[in-house]
Amino acid sequence: MEKILILGAGRSSNSLISYLLDHAKERNWQLTIADYALQLAEDKARGHERAKAVALDITNDQERKGLVKEHDFVVSMLPAKFHPVVAEDCLQLEKHLFTASYVSPDMKAMDDQARSKGLLFLNECGLDPGIDHMSAMKVIDHIREEKGLELRAFESFTGGLLAPDPTDDNPWQYGFTWNPRNVVLAGQGTVKFIQEGRYKFIPYHKLFRRIEMIHIPGYGYFEGYANRDSLMYLDVYNLRGIKTLYRGTLRRPGFCKAWDVFVQLGATDDSYLMEGVEGMTHRQFINSFLSFNPKDSVELKLAHYLGLDLEGPEMHKLQWLGMFDEEPVGLMKGTPAQILEHILKKKWTIGPDKKDQIVMWHLFDYEEEGVTKRIRSAMVATGENARETAMSKTVGLPLAIAIRLFSEGKIESRGVQVPISKEFYAPILDELDSLGFQFIEEEVILD
Repeated sequence: MEKILILGAGRSSNSLISYLLDHAKERNWQLTIADYALQLAEDKARGHERAKAVALDITNDQERKGLVKEHDFVVSMLPAKFHPVVAEDCLQLEKHLFTASYVSPDMKAMDDQARSKGLLFLNECGLDPGIDHMSAMKVIDHIREEKGLELRAFESFTGGLLAPDPTDDNPWQYGFTWNPRNVVLAGQGTVKFIQEGRYKFIPYHKLFRRIEMIHIPGYGYFEGYANRDSLMYLDVYNLRGIKTLYRGTLRRPGFCKAWDVFVQLGATDDSYLMEGVEGMTHRQFINSFLSFNPKDSVELKLAHYLGLDLEGPEMHKLQWLGMFDEEPVGLMKGTPAQILEHILKKKWTIGPDKKDQIVMWHLFDYEEEGVTKRIRSAMVATGENARETAMSKTVGLPLAIAIRLFSEGKIESRGVQVPISKEFYAPILDELDSLGFQFIEEEVILD
């Protein structure tokens, strides 16, 4: 019997745990689901005969190491900052580790030790990072290895959105489908990418004004803004010398211009604590960033300050969020970003019957016999409800499939890995395709 320890029973772990439980009998697995909130772990265990739920304080070294020692595989669905701690335990106790998060410098530094002990530390095997890696490398390898050609341009965008709903009056067409804090802080720092052979940079205060419109047949238009650092993929995908490399995030049209209001105000700043938060209302929060003028309304001052139409779509979006209401924020203290997040949760928390939607889009340009060709690849997945979300499925299923493949002896790689080789992406993408997560590809001639 193989024993699997799952650390973290949050929303993104739902589909992963369901998949593992569905295969537990045939694979002779025993699952332990550990979370700080025992009720969450019990909910995910579903009373299954091959699963048990335990409460765990991840900062308790003795308790954590005791659990790791009892298992063969460890799956960390914890916040990324805890992965190196868990990885250290796995090195010491010689256990395999699986995560959906980015490889941190601390994790990368463990590669030699993991290899020497015959351990697999698989990271970035979720949605983004994860499915983006695998679907991109499948096409890149096809162009480079099967055709023997060089990739000229690669662009990739992913968005976690709300599924279109004609009965919903949400003008943002957006809700929190993943960590709200990450949404509020998205894009901070300097964006780096390559466009037509030139390095390009976008400072944070200009990011949401520099968008790209993307059309996906059958699903309409989306706007994309650049992710923080596309250059890291030069080596991950072996793309040194490529003319264009650009990765970004998708939103519905109109989102970025409205979100830019918060950026320009300073409402996404996470570097200082605001004063008087305990008695602050939504309206006062917005007003705190505007000039003092007792004769003008908050709406008028904001519109004048940022050049907005008082009756325009940006103001309408802010009004729908309740940003001008005299409703108490409901916090005792907080940074601007924390306060904004708290306000947004009131309207952007998805109701039980709401459906989310994942949209992923890739572009690949290459030259063949003097002709520039382009492959466009897109995947759109829609959730069933607030529990069975597309986000949970696309984050959890690739990792769960990788665990099954490893358990069956079909993955031989060891050390700190990401799923960019055919050994990983071919079987995982094939199974995802059979589960309904299909990429539709089209090729066009550009000149």
